[in-house]
Amino acid sequence: MLIVVGLIVIFLSVFGGFVLSGGSLGPLYQPTELLMIGGAGLGAFIAANNGKAIKATLNSISRFKRSAKYDKTLYMELMALLYSLLNKGRREGMLNLERDIESPGESTIFLQYPRLVSDPLIVNFITDYLRLQVSSAIQPHEIDELMLHEIEEFEHESHLPSDALYKVSDGLPAFGIVAAVMGVVKALSAAGVGPEEMGQMIAHALVGTFLGIYLAYGVVAPLASRIERQAAESAKMLQCIRVTLLASQQGMPPQLAVEFGRKALHSSERPGALELETYVRGSAGQPGTAKAAEPARTESA
Repeated sequence: MLIVVGLIVIFLSVFGGFVLSGGSLGPLYQPTELLMIGGAGLGAFIAANNGKAIKATLNSISRFKRSAKYDKTLYMELMALLYSLLNKGRREGMLNLERDIESPGESTIFLQYPRLVSDPLIVNFITDYLRLQVSSAIQPHEIDELMLHEIEEFEHESHLPSDALYKVSDGLPAFGIVAAVMGVVKALSAAGVGPEEMGQMIAHALVGTFLGIYLAYGVVAPLASRIERQAAESAKMLQCIRVTLLASQQGMPPQLAVEFGRKALHSSERPGALELETYVRGSAGQPGTAKAAEPARTESA
């Protein structure tokens, strides 16, 4: 939503300011100039990237929608989910988590958190490393190395779309100049036109420079920056899960393990220690939290 608001503000500021200063929007409507600049930018994007980068850029839209919802509430739900899983594994044995891990869509624990279940990145990361803990005697430092490697690879792949779009934004002003030069050449090569018509042709040509700069810094660069920010949000989510699972495997009780995960969050999304403890134990009175903590209370009884 914020990216849409930002783009609208840019549009209204640029074109609204132009109109308020006495300008007319008619001469700015140049479909052929837009075709030349946009088409050249698209062609450069295709030529500069392989199929993997192009596919990653297209797929970044769905990831963008999911990671845009990574807020304090979702992190607290994540902590409650991890607490419930780790608490069950601690009290009943890690082998009893096998059904939850293999079929998270049918797990009573996972289904209490539909927002988390709808995000395959979160679910796959949790289940993959819990499965390793259940099915093997792998050491904590070995799992940590594997998690770090996966997060590093995720960060590399998630930066491909933003890097590709940044390169397109760098080239759009140059394509705008190309379109403007071609328009000037067309105007100067026209024989027998009057000064008024010549001025209009030159003005139309200069629109190419404007469009190239506007599209680069008013549209493509903000989108690339936003994708980069959302990739960082997803990586932070994985880091939070990593710290929590690692603390648990090193022998920390579930309540202390989620405290480790809480410390891995940014201060803007990090809940207080007492707030998180109350939430995961289901006594905060917030919708869904009591339900989330029922298994822990039952087991304690």
